[in-house]
Amino acid sequence: MTLTFVPLLRVQRDLYDLPRDMTRFRAYLSTMTDPVTRDLKLPLVAMNPMGKEHVPALLDQWMALGADEVAGSAVADAAHRLQEVPGAFQVGLVIADDLKGGWTNRYTYEFAHRFLTRAFHRRGWLTGMLWTSEAPSAAAAREAAVTSVYRGAYIEQHGYARTLREMLAQEAFAMSNAGCTTPALDPDDLAYTREIIERHLDAADQPTLITCLFGDEAGASLGYARLGFSDRAGLALALAGVLTPP
Repeated sequence: MTLTFVPLLRVQRDLYDLPRDMTRFRAYLSTMTDPVTRDLKLPLVAMNPMGKEHVPALLDQWMALGADEVAGSAVADAAHRLQEVPGAFQVGLVIADDLKGGWTNRYTYEFAHRFLTRAFHRRGWLTGMLWTSEAPSAAAAREAAVTSVYRGAYIEQHGYARTLREMLAQEAFAMSNAGCTTPALDPDDLAYTREIIERHLDAADQPTLITCLFGDEAGASLGYARLGFSDRAGLALALAGVLTPP
């Protein structure tokens, strides 16, 4: 893969210097959209342009940590490892506001970020997601960027995941190659999750997928039936690598 890291944190931070009204919203749309083609220029869809003071404050922390620099270095390393994989992409970090306000529902946005990336993928973008509910750290910036790269590599080789089985395989590849250590389950919960999730591996409906991947509380917050899963149980199972590949 040919990968080019594009620093986006300063771009996002500058937007928050504008008044929190239509001035900022119009600037956000202009920044994100190509003026000639009217197509997506920068992958800032998940950003909350009307975010309150906590968002620029967190962006300041991310930038002070050198998040773009850390992520850029990690992406360069990943590109070396993925030389034989086809595709050329730009990679950047985007902040999503799942802490305050109604712009972002964490579970639907994270599901889309992991699995509904066709529009970004075909435009040559891979984005690492930073969340306002999580403390900034250099490790988190690296993980966000590199996981998105390996996810993109998996899609290039296997296509877009549709069923739970395919989604678990994709995320197992992305998270393990990025060196993720969470989410994790204790051995008893891992064995229980594996037994229950095997009933749903061919599911392709969003209620089942979100509940299996993110857990009962996530599903219930969206009005979905509980299936007996701990927080992020499906993703923890994928990272543990105990499922038979599809």
